[in-house]
Amino acid sequence: MTPAEARSRIVALRAELARHDELYYRRAQPEILDFDYDRLKRELAELEAAHPELAAGDSPTRRIGDDRAEGFARVRHRQAMTTLDNTYDEGELREFHARLAKLLGSEDLAYVIEPKIDGLAVSLTYEHGQLTRAVTRGDGEEGDDVTANVRTIRGLPQALLDTAPPACIEIRGEVYLRWSEFERINRLQEEAGLEPYANPRNLAAGTLKLLDAAEVAQRRLEIVLYGLGHSEPAELFVSQSACQGQLAAWGLPVVEKFWPARGIDAVCAAIRELDEKRRGFAYGTDGAVVKLDRCDQQRTAGFRGEGQAARKLSPRWACAFKFAPDRAETRVNAITIQVGRTGALTPVAELAPVQLAGTTVKRATLHNADEIARKDVRVGDTVLVEKAGEIIPAVVAVLVEKRPPECVPYVFPQTCPVCGTAAVRAADGVVWRCPSPACPEKVRRQLTHFASKACLDIDGLGEEIVDLLVSRGLVKTIPNLFRLQLADLLPLKKSGEVWAGNLTAAIAARRSADLWRVIHGLGIPQVGAASAKDLAARFRSLAALATADELALMSISGIGEKTAQAILAWLAEPAHRALLAELEAVGLQPTPPPAPVAGSVAPLAGKTIVLTGTLPTLTREEATAKIEAAGGKVSGSVSKKTSYVLAGEEAGSKLEKARTLGVPVIDEAELLRLLGGS
Repeated sequence: MTPAEARSRIVALRAELARHDELYYRRAQPEILDFDYDRLKRELAELEAAHPELAAGDSPTRRIGDDRAEGFARVRHRQAMTTLDNTYDEGELREFHARLAKLLGSEDLAYVIEPKIDGLAVSLTYEHGQLTRAVTRGDGEEGDDVTANVRTIRGLPQALLDTAPPACIEIRGEVYLRWSEFERINRLQEEAGLEPYANPRNLAAGTLKLLDAAEVAQRRLEIVLYGLGHSEPAELFVSQSACQGQLAAWGLPVVEKFWPARGIDAVCAAIRELDEKRRGFAYGTDGAVVKLDRCDQQRTAGFRGEGQAARKLSPRWACAFKFAPDRAETRVNAITIQVGRTGALTPVAELAPVQLAGTTVKRATLHNADEIARKDVRVGDTVLVEKAGEIIPAVVAVLVEKRPPECVPYVFPQTCPVCGTAAVRAADGVVWRCPSPACPEKVRRQLTHFASKACLDIDGLGEEIVDLLVSRGLVKTIPNLFRLQLADLLPLKKSGEVWAGNLTAAIAARRSADLWRVIHGLGIPQVGAASAKDLAARFRSLAALATADELALMSISGIGEKTAQAILAWLAEPAHRALLAELEAVGLQPTPPPAPVAGSVAPLAGKTIVLTGTLPTLTREEATAKIEAAGGKVSGSVSKKTSYVLAGEEAGSKLEKARTLGVPVIDEAELLRLLGGS
């Protein structure tokens, strides 16, 4: 490459990386994967090394990004937040060790290997044991004050469990979302006709930068803490492993596992073990962080770029080994359209079967029409498929050079593939929908959701029976379920009298189902089980809910502005108001939650309980209902704030964590005793 060509390529790479930095750090809307971004950055670094005369200025190869956004107060870190050097190559990792061994005069160095959780870096300040401030990394020197939003994170203590805490300490960590929460929010997003989020990291970053803390609380952010910034007194710990132990003792959420290792061979073995285990983690990990364990050796090693701005600093004593994404090459055999219960038309790539991350992948979501157009996915294309977080198959790129000449651009259908109704698209939305309330597939999805265990839990009314009822024209709306007669069902199955009697009895028994179950079953966008319980407690009937206004909805602690607007938009639809009226007409009389008795104290008021294993007589749903009826809350994770862990047979890691943290463990008999024998 000539100097002129190198200069041109360096200028182009800097501009491209600057654009991707803006998309990643400020907008939380990246267009490329970290692996591809790092590849571009490496190319730039190699060109700048080969042409040092062209490398002057603030090169993106040394930039950590700047996540500061409008609307937040700026706060200066007491100690700068630096960034780690990345590598995907074991050889470079061994070079990292060799440099440290030479500097410290020993090959026998102790390290700690931690999972690199894919989230947004933050710094928490605790003064005399009390959480006083939470700040994003920003540009490394100052960040955005997100204290109000971080305080909504469940499992994060507002005070350290210490009778003599440090006078002041900055604790560094990562805010993230579990895969299950990411999928839940994306389902709501697509049902509302909005663009789905690309990955949990983007969603966590965007959520933390919302200006409405109530809305942030709806999205169940989590946090993991793993390091220190400024502290008073200084030099609190002798090692990184000791730091991890103290963070856990203070009741803070820490990485669920880390690996001590001595020598580079042990480090490489630990990384390989982490790469295998991370596939079972409930959150995304994109690599391993390797740190010198001894703090005195960390101080000796120091930082690369010392004497320069904080955004150019990186520790010599730590690095990130990033895992290359699991990808496979395959062919798009067809693009089909799925119809959801809200009528959303979701395109799916039907693939030639391919092995990926230990499973056979045959289908991958294409999200919406805009996504297909942006990637220019065509039937017959050869594509790269990736399992995002080893869970969600996605088409990440089209190999245009392998495109057959007969491939033509995909034209998104303008009609529903099931009922033929003309599709509609909201002016501000990205999702095409079938507007017909009689669309058989919409009806199937709505009925299946309404009858599911998470909603009315109608015994015997699964997908197969719903399909049978809809295909025979017996059920076209939810209220039709409650009009079914024994005579309607008898012809559907041979010797079906017992089956028909059981099903009609099961449906009749749910006429008085819990109000929150009915609200959840209606499929209101952004209303899950937790929000449905909040609405049931506030309005106490479907008729009262139908008259809800924004002021009443916003007065509920668990309802944010966007959820309130989604509820009001749903209630404003004439078809939905008719649905509520028809449910009342067919005799549905949901049971509201017990009204609180003045002066009484619920036996589990203020208690948080985590369930694990199989109980002798109670199902998980029954145990949850009893706990909530007694004023308690059920959580999915164990922390120092957990009041009890309710353990049954084959209890898993939650039981082990409870014992480690000293959380009381109870069985079903003890739960019933706490409930007063209920």
